[in-house]
Amino acid sequence: MSEPQNEKERPAFQPGSDTPFLVGLGILGGSYAIIILAMILADLAYVDQESMLGALRSPEIHYSIVLSLLSCTLSTILSLWVAVPLGYLTSRFDFPGKRFLDTVLDIPIVLPPLVIGISLLALFNFAPFSWTSEWVVFEIPAVILAQFMVACAFATRAMRISFDQIPQRYEKVALTLGCNRGKAFRLVIMPQAKQGIVAAGTLAWARSLGEFGPILVFAGSTRMRTEVLPTSVYLEIQAGNLKGALAVSLIMIVAAAAVLATSRIMGMKRMEP
Repeated sequence: MSEPQNEKERPAFQPGSDTPFLVGLGILGGSYAIIILAMILADLAYVDQESMLGALRSPEIHYSIVLSLLSCTLSTILSLWVAVPLGYLTSRFDFPGKRFLDTVLDIPIVLPPLVIGISLLALFNFAPFSWTSEWVVFEIPAVILAQFMVACAFATRAMRISFDQIPQRYEKVALTLGCNRGKAFRLVIMPQAKQGIVAAGTLAWARSLGEFGPILVFAGSTRMRTEVLPTSVYLEIQAGNLKGALAVSLIMIVAAAAVLATSRIMGMKRMEP
């Protein structure tokens, strides 16, 4: 029998090149980003200067922009007021009915937005909400409520993920040093959750800006009354003004991109020492 080969003489394992794998990932992942950019470029190519200026000078579009900014901001504030305690509660505590609560909170995420609008309309036709329908349904509060019902679900998920990533030992140390649960939450948890709050607020604002189905059913699309940017696009299409609809769409794209870029810049600044 021949002697075993010396280990030093054995050829070292040569892994294959990573290039095909990385190229494959780039093609699969980058194709989606390319389609998004292609759609935006198609909008820019289709909309002429006259249509864009006409949309920007229109008093109806001015009203729509102002109402969109105000309603999205208010719905985001309301979403964070609810999402922060709900996210903390479902992240830190186990209690009877927790899985049921998780399921309920996810319903607005999986339901078609149109169903949420119809359900809100039905809710405000029954006591004890029926007496408020005159001031809510097909009015500005309906716009804010429709946006809130969808955006809050996404903000709650984001806040729970944020709280899950904060080690519980920080909170336990604060409790052993004399803090009660509320004080530990305020002084220890909240400072560490700032980035999560920014992310949840950005997600809620962007989701509110793009909300259409619930607003159309619950608030309507009345010009100079409950018209927001998504319903402006719908009204322009109904009027056969495709270029006007694309012009309003570009306004929404710019607004959403500005908010997302601002949130990322703020998040990067918070990460700096």
